[in-house]
Amino acid sequence: MKNLLDPQMVFVTGKGGVGKTTVALALGLEAAASGRRTIVCEVGEQRRAPGLLGVPTGGDGEEVAVADGLWATSISPERALRAWLAVQLGSRALTQALTRSGAFRYFAAAAPGVDELVTMTKVWELTRAERWDRRRRGTPYDLVVVDAPASGHGLAMLAAPATFARVARVGPIAGQARAVAAFLRDPARVAYAAVTLAAELPVTETLELAAALRGDLGRRLDAVVANQVLPRRFTRAEVAAVGAAGHAGAAHAVRSHAGAVAAQRAQLRRLRGGVDDGVPVATLPFVVREALDGDDVRAFGRRLAGAGPGAAG
Repeated sequence: MKNLLDPQMVFVTGKGGVGKTTVALALGLEAAASGRRTIVCEVGEQRRAPGLLGVPTGGDGEEVAVADGLWATSISPERALRAWLAVQLGSRALTQALTRSGAFRYFAAAAPGVDELVTMTKVWELTRAERWDRRRRGTPYDLVVVDAPASGHGLAMLAAPATFARVARVGPIAGQARAVAAFLRDPARVAYAAVTLAAELPVTETLELAAALRGDLGRRLDAVVANQVLPRRFTRAEVAAVGAAGHAGAAHAVRSHAGAVAAQRAQLRRLRGGVDDGVPVATLPFVVREALDGDDVRAFGRRLAGAGPGAAG
């Protein structure tokens, strides 16, 4: 899956609770280890990536160094909308007056999808050399790994630029929306990864995501990561032998584990059969531990890049 890290951006999404942040951070660590200046961008109010590496969390929008060559940041849709309005209005004072009034809430409600548009634009700006030229300091990022919202909201973010470009047609909003939409459709600049569990509902949502991505952007998934996959510890003969030994507790535990493994393997076969031909489906193993640490996440990155076995999932 090393090619997944070649573009300027990797957009990571999937059903909520499947481990998107962990996978996004693992990819970021692997990219940084290969020499690419990388940032992991969490979308929403979450700022979990620094904590996984034992680094203090920064403020909203702050770009925090979390490892050699790797930064993390978080984008709040509301804050992004306020910043976007300031640029469009050309006046910080006017923007502050507007956002403190009830008119701001009416504006946001009357323009469905505007939150998704400005959030996606803010993420896109992390890839832009012009952003650094304006600051006259620092170095652009080689790769932006987006820890996107769950599938439905993530797709809304991806669709918003093209929608606004069609509606606005002319003006700065239309021009910027067209640029972002073209960027998202370009396989040389953006890769798409889905994270799932080897279970019926997450796999179904992943296959629906793949179909929606083809329909909305004309793109296919570049990779799928199945998280928390159980190892096969017992053969059928061993399961039968434990049952025949008469140890009821042990037999129940062994049968339960074997049943869970069989169910996961069936869902992995369904997943591999349902995604487009050639899309790699990688697996990360389950580990019995209260919380992952930085070493675990680094091992994930090595496993996803094919450089060695992962330690936890």
